[in-house]
Amino acid sequence: MPLNRSVSESGSAKSGGASTGVSRRGFLGYVLAAGTLVVAADIRLGTPAYAAVPSPPQPPELYDLNDALTDAALPTAQLITITVESDGTASFAIPRMEVGQGITTSTAMIIAEELDLPVDKVRVTLAPARPELLFNQLTGGSNTTISTFTPVRVAAAIAKRQLLEAAAIELGSTVARLESKAGVITAPDGSSATYGELATKAAARDTKQVTITPEQLKATGDFQVVGKPQNRVDARDIITGKKQFAMDLDIPGALPTMICRPPTLNGSPKAIRNAAAVLSLPGVTDVAVITTGVAVRAETFGQCIDAVRALDVDWGPGSVEGEDDESILAGLRKAELPLAVPKVPALARHIDADFEFMFRSSAALEPYAAVADVRSDGAEIWAGLKSPIVAQGEVAEALGLPQTKVKVNVVTGGGSFGHKLFGDHAVEAARASKAFGKPVRLMWHRADEPRQGRVHPMATSRIRATYLAGNVLTFEQRHTSVETSFRHGLGEMLTAVATKLPSGVGNLGIAESIFALSQELPYDFGVVTQTLTETDQRFNTGSMRNIYSPDVACANELVVDMLAKAMGKDPLAFRLGFLKNDRVKAVLRKVAEVGGWGRKMPAGTAQGIAVHKEYKGATACLVEIDCRPETVNRKIRDGVAGPRVTKAVIAIDAGLVINPRGLEAQMMGCFTDGLALALTGSLHLRDGHFLEASWDNYFYTRQWNVPPDFTAIAMPSSGDQPGGAGEAGVACSVAAVACAYARATGKVPKRFPINHDDPIGFEVKSFIPPVPESPTDGLSWTY
Repeated sequence: MPLNRSVSESGSAKSGGASTGVSRRGFLGYVLAAGTLVVAADIRLGTPAYAAVPSPPQPPELYDLNDALTDAALPTAQLITITVESDGTASFAIPRMEVGQGITTSTAMIIAEELDLPVDKVRVTLAPARPELLFNQLTGGSNTTISTFTPVRVAAAIAKRQLLEAAAIELGSTVARLESKAGVITAPDGSSATYGELATKAAARDTKQVTITPEQLKATGDFQVVGKPQNRVDARDIITGKKQFAMDLDIPGALPTMICRPPTLNGSPKAIRNAAAVLSLPGVTDVAVITTGVAVRAETFGQCIDAVRALDVDWGPGSVEGEDDESILAGLRKAELPLAVPKVPALARHIDADFEFMFRSSAALEPYAAVADVRSDGAEIWAGLKSPIVAQGEVAEALGLPQTKVKVNVVTGGGSFGHKLFGDHAVEAARASKAFGKPVRLMWHRADEPRQGRVHPMATSRIRATYLAGNVLTFEQRHTSVETSFRHGLGEMLTAVATKLPSGVGNLGIAESIFALSQELPYDFGVVTQTLTETDQRFNTGSMRNIYSPDVACANELVVDMLAKAMGKDPLAFRLGFLKNDRVKAVLRKVAEVGGWGRKMPAGTAQGIAVHKEYKGATACLVEIDCRPETVNRKIRDGVAGPRVTKAVIAIDAGLVINPRGLEAQMMGCFTDGLALALTGSLHLRDGHFLEASWDNYFYTRQWNVPPDFTAIAMPSSGDQPGGAGEAGVACSVAAVACAYARATGKVPKRFPINHDDPIGFEVKSFIPPVPESPTDGLSWTY
């Protein structure tokens, strides 16, 4: 969730898309005193301020969450530097976290474009926690490329200009007559110099301020790298095992460490009854009580698991003792605000709809993992962290150290989906290391993730729409949810502390702001109101991919289909008739064309279509679903069957497209998330704990759920500013699957995922011990 805003010539944000240019005032930047060329961008003075939000009913049309995130990043943009090394490469430590979304690749492409370097000559690494960056080191909200695009381009342009000026002296020419290509600057007489040869000559002895005008940035029409398909720069390392994640780091003395966790949600340890016996187990070196459980350290993770299973702990109560799905849902119902529009307005008709969204796990492929080395005078942490400044402060607080004595290294993560916005794993590793007086390599067990980890909250969404004479007069939505925690703040400690105010007041303020700045109904439906009510702070929650939008958009698009049916309209034609934005219409038409909307299908099967507008762009999805009994009741080994999506087409308009190949991959991941949210992926709360444990019984989309016919479409670039992509396709995917299910069965689903109330399709693992035995027959479970 970094903070950024597109910069336009007028300073005004245009409804429906990214801004279209950069300020005529130009950009300030710096050439920093250093041994080789080091440059920084400062785009603050080139950014006209926004006017007050005008009166249209939905703020995101004028100023959305990405605008807020980008604006917050601007004050420290000049602290982000690009270095040209003596070997001719350019290096950049991006103050964001790579979690699989491909930002190291897309950022390398942006730098390569502006510097006239090959992509393989650009080195993008992850910056450690830098408190001076304030709001500028938060990864989330699909905002990374939106917020860093202009600062990175400006810094690269400054570097290129310095290199050209140095080359003009070296080659006896003028800057205007020089040509730069692939890291080499050539004069008209054929003489040349490489960037590496010029790096020290272009370096400044003293820091100096420079100005870059928009004309000195490369025109989008001249791009040779940006907009062209590019494989990930780290792809080979990933598939060969060379890529290093937290658990791959070789930190001296850091032995495997795991936590024995309580049987109910957020329980706490009182005492260990058999510490000596556990310490005598093979390989076990340390056992200690920490805040969240009992930490054990051993020579291998297998030995840690054996120790966790052997522990006899006296546990205190959890935060939701005795609660279950229905009791939490009843609490939400009590908190719901009444609908304001009268139920039977004069002459008009109405549609009332009520939807329920159950708890869902947002665990990533990589479990929580962190390495910690805590000493009496300081600490060093290595972990995947999307809010490293906040994590640094929380680790310091937990250890009783000044924040300046804690070094936090950001490591590439194997996914996030909201989990790694929080530093839970870093704090836990630090506590264990302090308790043992030794370095630790902490890893959560797979069973820990759904039972004690961050979850997407249970929610209800109620809608009342009124219509008359072919027009929708009002559309009212009341979204009520278990609290979504934003206690990571906006990436720095001040807002993080503010969100922890008593009674959830601080967190609610941020939650309501994020909801208001992200939710937009893209239809001309008269008076539109969308409100958020949050209650119940007892769960560990977070901003699962796309935050509120999957639930909100799913409810909205189902009602759009209901309105179309009530008015006797085709769902596609109805949407095209009421959509306000041409970019949304374009992606909708594209999926309808590619997916063959309206084709005749057998009974029990159907198409569904849906749109979503967010992140300075637009997405649409078309699916075909098979709800026939022979499909729903098919046997799946160690999984669940149910309806099968057989075809999916998803399209995105993301403004200026940096890497079409990466964008298509993002849409594939978004659709996979949306499919699980609609059909199979949920947590069941029973007697104060979640039943699911590990991926074998949390039914995220599997190979047998994936549609055999899948197409992802990156629309041609629109405008010269990028939009967000990492989360953009989730909401329309959930909604399209739900709409297809309703059309195939003739019944609008009310509870999601659709199979939540089916009989539990797995054997529930024990709660004491909290983890299963280490497997010894892994090969027999391969396909």
